[in-house]
Amino acid sequence: MTMKKESNRDFIETANNAVEIYHGKKEELIPILMKVNQDIGFIPKEAMEQISSRMKIPPSQLYSVASFYHMFYTKETGRHIIKFCESAPCHVVGSKNIVETLKKELQIEPGETSSDKKWTLVATSCLGVCAEGPVIMIDEDLYGNLTPNQIPDILAKYE
Repeated sequence: MTMKKESNRDFIETANNAVEIYHGKKEELIPILMKVNQDIGFIPKEAMEQISSRMKIPPSQLYSVASFYHMFYTKETGRHIIKFCESAPCHVVGSKNIVETLKKELQIEPGETSSDKKWTLVATSCLGVCAEGPVIMIDEDLYGNLTPNQIPDILAKYE
């Protein structure tokens, strides 16, 4: 996991670095955004404004790209990101019960970050392992064939 930077100056410096690595090429916008997201943990407004200015891309276009892809976060996230699949195959095998258990255990709704900044809960359309549904992904760890009873033990691994 990367160290999150905290100041506006760091955000701007990180954005400049990402633009320079990819030589400011417009066709490299997604890798530039990925680099900022990876280095900071999300893509703050200050970084988007800097990228927009440096690359001569309207801020609205940058935000459209950053908010379209589930791999990008436009607001600060928790130390651990939990993605849950809400596709039809997972839904049919009980993903709703998994989500309800996660909400109860974490005391947050999808799209929110816990007050202690430990968890962010994110809905995604597919995690690509439909045969193992319901599934969740915590950071890079995938858990499949879940039951609600397994959730507390899984979350405890991240204490």
